[in-house]
Amino acid sequence: MSVVGFDVGFMNCYVAVARAGGIETVANEYSDRSTPACVSFGARNRSIGAAAKSQVVTNCKNTVQGFKRFHGRAFSDPFVQRLKNSLVYDIAQMPSGTTGIKVMYLEEEKVFSIEQVTAMLLTKLKETAESALKKPVADCVVSVPSYYSDAERRSVLDAAQIAGLNCLRLMNETTAVALAYGIYKQDLPAPEEKARNVVFVDVGHSGYQTSVCAFNKGKLKILSTASDPELGGKDFDEALVKHFCEEFGNKYKLDVKSKPRALVRLYQECEKLKKLMSANSSDLPLNIECFMNDIDVSGKMNRGQFEDMCADLLARVEAPLQSLLENTKLKKEDIYAVEIVGGASRIPAVKERISKFFGKELSTTLNADEAVARGCALQTKPRVTC
Repeated sequence: MSVVGFDVGFMNCYVAVARAGGIETVANEYSDRSTPACVSFGARNRSIGAAAKSQVVTNCKNTVQGFKRFHGRAFSDPFVQRLKNSLVYDIAQMPSGTTGIKVMYLEEEKVFSIEQVTAMLLTKLKETAESALKKPVADCVVSVPSYYSDAERRSVLDAAQIAGLNCLRLMNETTAVALAYGIYKQDLPAPEEKARNVVFVDVGHSGYQTSVCAFNKGKLKILSTASDPELGGKDFDEALVKHFCEEFGNKYKLDVKSKPRALVRLYQECEKLKKLMSANSSDLPLNIECFMNDIDVSGKMNRGQFEDMCADLLARVEAPLQSLLENTKLKKEDIYAVEIVGGASRIPAVKERISKFFGKELSTTLNADEAVARGCALQTKPRVTC
């Protein structure tokens, strides 16, 4: 039976399988290799993945995404309480004291645990893998951020169990990336030679992780990891949303935050704008028709303004890199290459900061989105990391 690798991200999920002598990232029923980490509850049914994402605006109170950050956290946790106000959907306390998600499902109010919602998503990913492999899937390796606590890891294992999966191992995302990088490298130093040190920087949608690994032929050693769990692509989106909320408030006298549907639309447009600014440095428009009260709104932004606005976020890029070097007692010249992955690693200012810190060109030999899932599919040793 094939072992499948699942990368369950904050925004998107990827499924990879090892077959025909290589690793393949599997496409879903929409022929898309990425499945949105989104679950939508309706009056008659529930939708998962792309079908759920299409309901983010129309059914915003009952469509949940970004729930990965609530794994294993008590409802009273200050982190949860701080996020509570910025969510479009409602969260509630479970009888066990953990965080649950409150939705209207089959015309009844229900509270689902984070494990149940994640299990729904994993079941969908399991179906995607089964339709590609044409056989049942049970054994899997699931990725988790390197900064996850023991409680958060147990929560992910429980979700996999609910989904009918036998999780052989929880794999740190940074380790999965290192494995995906090293497994097919032919030019690594021999075991008796000096190891090659490579830094991996993963800037995802919700977290920022870094690691430094020593490679020899047939051997990989993680020397150190460092992270900032509260720095990611979503923070850059939020900076844009805050800016346009203020601008539309002054220009059109609209209170965007009072209408969840309008806020969700603004988040979607700001995310598109952020991606466009990564490729263009000129002024780019942001136009939304019938935004609120049948008013059309428009604004504009360029990369320079965006970088000035996010200066405090960009200043946080270097601290984890500095602690990597301090923990390993390595100098910048001991680093052979700096490999970047993760969706937010495409932001030019982020790349510039990392490149400047190490004084070398960044390497992008890995697929920024799929590297973690591929690393998970390569790791089939039945052991759970703690």
